Amino acid sequence: MKAIVQRVAQASVTVGGEQISSIGRGLCVLLGISLEDTQRELEHMVRKILNLRVFEDESGKHWSKSVMDKQYEVLCVSQFTLQCILKGNKPDYHMAMPTEQAESFYNNFLEQLRKAYKPELIKDGKFGAYMQVHIQNDGPVTIELESPAAAVDPKQLTKLEKQQQRKEKIRTKVPSESSRERNAPRNKDDPSASSGAEGDVSSEREP
Repeated sequence: MKAIVQRVAQASVTVGGEQISSIGRGLCVLLGISLEDTQRELEHMVRKILNLRVFEDESGKHWSKSVMDKQYEVLCVSQFTLQCILKGNKPDYHMAMPTEQAESFYNNFLEQLRKAYKPELIKDGKFGAYMQVHIQNDGPVTIELESPAAAVDPKQLTKLEKQQQRKEKIRTKVPSESSRERNAPRNKDDPSASSGAEGDVSSEREP
């Protein structure tokens, strides 16, 4: 799951020329849901967004208060394009969660935000609609968030990748037959043994 979080002076969503949602000072969250996301990633993102310290405190100290501390509003907009993977210059969205599944997941995300904060302060756009999102970024301050599951994690490697890594390790640790032959001590009576004229090969032998 990915989110672009912007600190805003105000933000609104318009669909078909009609404004359907707006907030004053607070956060505008553009959310991209991956087909691999689960409830764990959802809860992680809810916590991060609500506790992100991008506001000043009463004394004017920056990066001290969260949106909950300040009792500001949050406007959420579903944006599958955040899951874009470029193939040359063409965007590919196969990593985005399919629409039917994503809508239910997104509504669950909004519900969790409202449970963790104040329902009346959580606003959203219109899922799946063609929207115009008007954002007055305050700062500007823009933070990119990504759930742990979306990051590269060695534990999440596939069985095939792990097998390939083991093969690579074995190749580096076990010398090939040809290298063993090159490094093997040669018998003095062996006519092919080095005479020393081309350099002492003893230094290349195994101890």
